[in-house]
Amino acid sequence: MIRFLTAFLLLTGLAGLATAQSSYRIQPGDTLQVEVLEDPNLNRNVLVLPDGSISFPLVGTVQAGGRNIDAVARTLAAELAGNFAVEPSVLVSVAALASEEDEPELMNVYIVGEVNAPGRKEVLPGTTLLQFLAEAGGLTRFAAEKRLQLRRVNPDNREETVYRFNYRSMGGQDSISGTTVLAPGDVIVVPERRLFE
Repeated sequence: MIRFLTAFLLLTGLAGLATAQSSYRIQPGDTLQVEVLEDPNLNRNVLVLPDGSISFPLVGTVQAGGRNIDAVARTLAAELAGNFAVEPSVLVSVAALASEEDEPELMNVYIVGEVNAPGRKEVLPGTTLLQFLAEAGGLTRFAAEKRLQLRRVNPDNREETVYRFNYRSMGGQDSISGTTVLAPGDVIVVPERRLFE
């Protein structure tokens, strides 16, 4: 009787774990264990890349981020089917969750004016001014390329410092460099070009 009860509790716990895994939405940074019953040589752990994709032999790239493990297993089986006489049995499980510590904390930086995608952007620490301009979709054709501003507030005394940036020459006299590293709360202003500018 005790053996039966132990087996029942073990199976109930495993069923609960399987249910939790099948409803879990896969995130970038997770590690998935993929097993192909018909060909153990394909069995492996795969990392979910930052864009949510995984790479698997004979298949290539498959979108996994935001999906559950059953959906990914079905996609892999369908993609592998051409390599087998019948559609293979593919099992997918979450081997390891993305570590919270591995995710760098993003910072808010703002851009207004003549850019294609103005507004607040969340960027990684270490992002440069030029990288951020690319993130904002680049300058519009009406941008005053020689008069961009980087406005930075000192968190200690709340004083604002305005740095000029000449996009056309990528720096130079009286201009910061495009490789200037941004700080949290920075605001980039891209004014409109004057008539004969």
